[in-house]
Amino acid sequence: MPEGHTIHRAARLQNKRFAGTTVNSDSPQGRFSTGAARVDGVRLDRITANGKHLFYNFESADVVHVHLGLFGKFKVRTLPTPDPSPNCRWLLWTETDELHLAGPTVCELITPEEADRIRARLGPDPLASGHRIDPVERLGHKLCRRAIPIGAALLDQKVIAGIGNVYRSELLYLIGLDPFTPARDVGEASLSALWSEAVRLLRLGERSGRIVTVDPAELGRRRRRDLERLERLYCYKRQGQDCRRCGDVIRSADIDGRNVWWCPTEQR
Repeated sequence: MPEGHTIHRAARLQNKRFAGTTVNSDSPQGRFSTGAARVDGVRLDRITANGKHLFYNFESADVVHVHLGLFGKFKVRTLPTPDPSPNCRWLLWTETDELHLAGPTVCELITPEEADRIRARLGPDPLASGHRIDPVERLGHKLCRRAIPIGAALLDQKVIAGIGNVYRSELLYLIGLDPFTPARDVGEASLSALWSEAVRLLRLGERSGRIVTVDPAELGRRRRRDLERLERLYCYKRQGQDCRRCGDVIRSADIDGRNVWWCPTEQR
């Protein structure tokens, strides 16, 4: 499932092509026909992202809410293009560009008030700006009574928005926190470090379009883009391999129906 950096990047790049223009809209697959017809020929004001959710805000005050889930994919192409595939849930196009959406978990027409309610359910987003409440304080409030492991809590989008399986393992490694630590036992200093690293890494990921957490200098590289694909992460999917920092063996275990990866020395 795409993590928050991918969704925010999609919003930024799609805004460049579609925001501020009157768009054509259709649903070749047919499962979004009513919603697509509602915004056909309407100006698309802006596309916004919150965590793993995208909101297409139209001049008519209609909002198309998209959550890619496990299988959803976008294709943004310059016209002319081949005819859309029959599995295209939503087709959006202008005179010059086309957006092709297939396989999303959610593609629905909602009101601005419903969009606000979705956003209100989410935890703080590391890629959002202008937080009204200190995000570290919000994290502490959401976790202070939870006995589940912090590694499980981080995938709850009501705790922090946009974190997926890759970032949760890498963030916990970078702040030196065992993923099985009860969430309520995580101190303010660790939460502050977690938030700072989440902001830093997701911003880097949004700009580059890929998740790279390893400091290139640790592997004798000058830049992040110099790292090979298998050198970009510290622990995710590296079970049985040596820790890049201490040489201990990276471990993996089921924590919430999904695997988490960690180093028992770096994350005592």
